[in-house]
Amino acid sequence: MNRILITGNMGYVGPGVVARLRQEFPQAELIGYDMGYFAHCLTGAGRLPETRLDRQVFGDVRQLPDTLLQGVDAIVHLSAISNDPMGQTYEAVTLEVNHAAGIQLAQRAKAAGVRSFIFASSCSIYGAGGEGAKTEDSTLNPLTAYARSKVMSEQDLQPLADETFCVTCLRFATACGWSDRLRLDLVVNDFVAGAVSAGTISILSDGSPWRPLIHVQDMARAIEWAIKRPTTTGGAFLAINVGADVWNYQVRELAEAVAEAIPGTKVTLNSAAPPDKRSYKVDFSLYRQLAPDHQPVRTLADTLAELRDGLLGINFKDADFRSSELMRLRVINRLQTTGQLTEALTWAPQSTQVPTEPALQAAAV
Repeated sequence: MNRILITGNMGYVGPGVVARLRQEFPQAELIGYDMGYFAHCLTGAGRLPETRLDRQVFGDVRQLPDTLLQGVDAIVHLSAISNDPMGQTYEAVTLEVNHAAGIQLAQRAKAAGVRSFIFASSCSIYGAGGEGAKTEDSTLNPLTAYARSKVMSEQDLQPLADETFCVTCLRFATACGWSDRLRLDLVVNDFVAGAVSAGTISILSDGSPWRPLIHVQDMARAIEWAIKRPTTTGGAFLAINVGADVWNYQVRELAEAVAEAIPGTKVTLNSAAPPDKRSYKVDFSLYRQLAPDHQPVRTLADTLAELRDGLLGINFKDADFRSSELMRLRVINRLQTTGQLTEALTWAPQSTQVPTEPALQAAAV
């Protein structure tokens, strides 16, 4: 790999991906491309994550310049309006950014000679999954705009794949764990934040829904595998569940595990809440078969300890964190309220949030 382009690298998952790819591809030119919505949302980072890149370019994935595709061997496409609350609030933009812009990028990438396209998909496409663990051949039942955007993208990426253009759709389990840009609008991270800041975990449902989980570092391991994957392993197009069977948990089990890791934590359930239809267990046997050397290595116990220690290390005490900028929707709402973002989630002309220089150069390490 001579050159790798990572879109959406300044979010929650991106810092770990950048660090992993710098380690595994030390001679490659790594280029980041991001709008910069969450660039300021650093949590205890010892250094700016983007200093591990050769170039950081700020821009809208809907308008990615052709020059950035020249000489690129692989694209890691993380860029998305990410999570269900944001998709509900900005449904049209979610479909535009997550689906239409991504497919256009893949088409242009293939025409430019890019060899590998890695798409960050999601196990949320299984939706109301019932009791059986979902395999890659199971019926898809997306319940949200975010999940629908992933299904539509997978469907439109498949016909683009051939022996010269390898497409890998990584259906990630729900992300968790510490990051240089931590998000607390994810179930495990939310529970640990509540326990650390207020000694309470408030489950908004009856706790019965199933969720598969994966640590962000293990997501980065999977992306490394996908970049290296030849078409002889899984075919020119591959949509694959990424996670581990032992990481399938019911929500109340997660809360109980957090309470055990942080003694004195009180767990409350909302038994009167309407049933949460987003419930699915997932079968990860195909990923075990095809990627035996890139299996998840993190455990729930060490993830909870890492989150607890990380939050304590930044002196986290905000019991009202669900109204803070560690919730991605809150960041977007503030940027819109202050006139820095348009309704289409583009930077307003008068905004000073994005650097005036077209690219931030940083020495590779």
